[in-house]
Amino acid sequence: MSSSDRGEDQVKQGERILAPTRRPDGTLRKPVRIRAGYVPQDEVAIYQPKPALMRKEMASHIGPPGYDPQLDSKPKTKAVKESSLEPTVVEDSIKQEAIVVENSVHSLTSQINELAVSGDTSIVTPTTNSVEASEPIGSAQDLDKRIRALKKKIRLTEALQEKTAEQDLKPEQLEKLAKLEDWRNELKQMEDKKAEISEA
Repeated sequence: MSSSDRGEDQVKQGERILAPTRRPDGTLRKPVRIRAGYVPQDEVAIYQPKPALMRKEMASHIGPPGYDPQLDSKPKTKAVKESSLEPTVVEDSIKQEAIVVENSVHSLTSQINELAVSGDTSIVTPTTNSVEASEPIGSAQDLDKRIRALKKKIRLTEALQEKTAEQDLKPEQLEKLAKLEDWRNELKQMEDKKAEISEA
């Protein structure tokens, strides 16, 4: 059987045959058959995982993900045009707003000055120094919490007063000592209110 009977010499579609090459010692190498679709090892692309490909793709983009430079080239909207007005127009509008605010403040202060202040000293207003005092006191539980907090403040302030001389105190501590009497009055009012709630 010859080699032609086996079909080795016949070239199929897409196949190539490399001609025999000469070795340095002078002998010939066999002809090399290259099948269709064969890619030499040197020409094979290096494998890259999907995350690496995505990183390369993201690096090629300009700006953050989803950014489209064509959208930036749109004509300006009315709001953008107004914001880019001359600075003098903007400054004038700011000055006018400031004048309006100043006038409203003057009118409010004049109205407050016209109000009559009652001379009745029996009305005691709660202190506005703490956030808790400004909140309305509702249920008995809230009242109990507030009473406990005031007692603790009073106890700590009295301990501070006994422990150190007034010359050694910091400004914050002096403020606490000044508020001590107000806290005692507020505690008395709350205890009275608690007694009213428990009677009802």
